[in-house]
Amino acid sequence: MRQVLTSGLLWFSALGCGLMAGVYFAFSTFIMTSLGRLDQAAGIAAMNAINADIVRSPFMPLFLGTTVAGAALVVIGALRLNEPGAISMIAGGGLYVIGMFVVTMAFNVPLNDALAAVQASAPEAGAVWTTYLKDWVFWNHVRTVVSAATSALFIVALAA
Repeated sequence: MRQVLTSGLLWFSALGCGLMAGVYFAFSTFIMTSLGRLDQAAGIAAMNAINADIVRSPFMPLFLGTTVAGAALVVIGALRLNEPGAISMIAGGGLYVIGMFVVTMAFNVPLNDALAAVQASAPEAGAVWTTYLKDWVFWNHVRTVVSAATSALFIVALAA
């Protein structure tokens, strides 16, 4: 039973992290570029709409669920350190929690909050939007790479 639960958690995490990597990849490779080509008021309005909608979408259970699963896999891997796949579980879970969740909460969310607080027509909006595009995309690249790498680490753990 223990192995079935661990395998289920690994499958969920591998798939969840892969899906998260895909979402972040889309934002990093074309969504933010497209929003950046809009005039600042339209770009700010569109990103604020996305940020408002994403917290009410299926993204949030996946975002939170893969984070909790990653943390659980760190604990499971630590308790089974001598078993095959344990190091991949620990590395994957730790990398995901820090490189995706902590990065999101420490960098992306505050940037989203700052963007939501600015009036799109205010004189400072242009500087806020320019900084937002540069900094948010950088941290989103981090989340993309981390989510993809973590998915791979969980697949390695499954294969072990």
